[in-house]
Amino acid sequence: MKEDIFDVLIYLFENYFDDDNDSFPDSAMLTNELLEAGFQQPEVNKAFDWLESLAETEITLPAVASSFRIFSSQEVDVLDLECRNFLMFLEHTGILSPANREIAIDRAIALKDEDITLDRLKWIVFMVLLSQPGESAAFSRMEDIVYDLIPTSLH
Repeated sequence: MKEDIFDVLIYLFENYFDDDNDSFPDSAMLTNELLEAGFQQPEVNKAFDWLESLAETEITLPAVASSFRIFSSQEVDVLDLECRNFLMFLEHTGILSPANREIAIDRAIALKDEDITLDRLKWIVFMVLLSQPGESAAFSRMEDIVYDLIPTSLH
């Protein structure tokens, strides 16, 4: 079975970041566990790089409360219309701030060769919100969306 960077990220999230436990194994132990679980070294390294970049991302607060977003051609290549609409939905409903939207887009673009589906984008947003201090309410709302506890579109 071909595993990719995104599978490694989901594995890490479900086994470590979703716990209330604040103690995490060191990166060498995590690497060994991931390799034993069947992931390949290049994907593990890329997943760690992705998480490290997420942790280093600084939020810049916009000068205005609302914003208008035009997606670049590179972003359109990675995020299909359904994904772009979903990001706008999250922003409109107050789950994503414009700054966190930009981080989510950046993290999706950083998964260069991965196929970014709507389900994967939900997980990316979920991880972004987890990494941002003071976003517990938005994280909780996004958790309901990721685990399909609430619909994400109006009928």
